[in-house]
Amino acid sequence: MTQYRRLRLPGASYFFTLCLETRGSTRLVDHIATLRTAYAATLRELPVLCPAMVVLPDHLHAIWTEPEGVVLYSERWRRIKARFSHALSGEFAPNARKSRKRERGLWQRRFWEHAIRGEADFLAAMDYCRLNPVKHGLVENPEDWAFSSFTRRMGDLPIMAADQQITHPTGQPAPKDKSRPDCALAAGGFGS
Repeated sequence: MTQYRRLRLPGASYFFTLCLETRGSTRLVDHIATLRTAYAATLRELPVLCPAMVVLPDHLHAIWTEPEGVVLYSERWRRIKARFSHALSGEFAPNARKSRKRERGLWQRRFWEHAIRGEADFLAAMDYCRLNPVKHGLVENPEDWAFSSFTRRMGDLPIMAADQQITHPTGQPAPKDKSRPDCALAAGGFGS
């Protein structure tokens, strides 16, 4: 099995992007209750602090802070993806290559993670999650997107105007087109 090189820092915060295999799919929001169930079951088993999360039709972003002394984000995402895929198994058919590897083919194989390295980085990741539905043209105002942790919990964090340049947590400007190139970076309580 391939061993991916991932930075594992106990107690650190990470920004994640996970994408569905099929671009343009709406399965994540169409089956939000199933995703929530998979997420909740996994976090009961492997708790983590989640300061922000946004679910879009074909991808999601999350910020997790690992517990001290352990780094289990890969296992958490594996379980969430597996539970969600298993629950929807009758709704899609994996291609032959994925079937041979006993994969369901709903998600991109890998996910993308970025270790957050300070307050400015954390705030940039929060803004990216909050503004992502606007960037993709799903809503005009971030607070109108139902599948985001920001609809209920923003606290006293500084809020960037929706028309400002969105910067990806890596520090590079986010792509402006709607082709979701941020998902290309993926190497495989939200909403109401």
